[in-house]
Amino acid sequence: MTILVTGATGNTGRPLVAALRERGADVRAAARRPGPGGVPFDWADPRTHTPALAGAEAVYLVPPPLTLDPMPLVGPFLAAARAAGVRRVVLLGSLAELPGAPGVAELGRAVRSFPEWVVLRPSGFMQNFTGAHPVAAGIRERGEIRSATGQGRLGWIDAADIAAVAAEVLSAPGPVAGEHVLTGPEALGYTEAAAVIAEVTGRPVRHTPAPVAELVARNVAAGMPEPFAAALVGVDTAIAEGREDRVTDTVHRLTGRPPRPFRDFASAHRTEWTTP
Repeated sequence: MTILVTGATGNTGRPLVAALRERGADVRAAARRPGPGGVPFDWADPRTHTPALAGAEAVYLVPPPLTLDPMPLVGPFLAAARAAGVRRVVLLGSLAELPGAPGVAELGRAVRSFPEWVVLRPSGFMQNFTGAHPVAAGIRERGEIRSATGQGRLGWIDAADIAAVAAEVLSAPGPVAGEHVLTGPEALGYTEAAAVIAEVTGRPVRHTPAPVAELVARNVAAGMPEPFAAALVGVDTAIAEGREDRVTDTVHRLTGRPPRPFRDFASAHRTEWTTP
């Protein structure tokens, strides 16, 4: 089976490509800047879609980022995938439901129309605490996480654990179908996460409340379109109300090993939060 991995250089795509290749799978790593051995793929350039799909039987689908309606780009791609003979589609979705994003639900329905389909719905990525993400920047620059989540918690998950599940379902020998909610081993609020980071780094880190307008402006400054930036902040309300406070055994059940704890992730990435 030839497996096309979109977003192959991203948080889940990179470890997924490595995991599939370790299994001996025929992997086609697709990204805007794919690197050696990869193939060019750009959601905004349909000319890259057909060559990427040629001969593929399964697709790991990472939707276009920072949009509330992925279907104008993903709809034609899925039609091309069906025409190319793709049977299995594994969609990277989300446990969080973005307000005002009906296109996300439409995408889920389109994926479910394939003979074999899986929708992965992970909780918040631990990687949100690293790199250029606004949460990570706040920790590095001010020792502070600002949010509108209150004491709400979510089951933070390492992207590598998402990739491990994706590798299982993409390479499964028999038919696959279903939706899987993926979380880490425990639910933590930002206050608890800040305490863990403070402990492993030895520097003060606190969680403080912030007004919605400030958080939207922060996201826009980080490069997000305003509608998406506002919808993302809207997820904070769901977290504050306890709607994201879930822990599942799905990673352990599908991969045979437990998901990574947040403390272990924080210890391994402690240098991320040094003062710039």
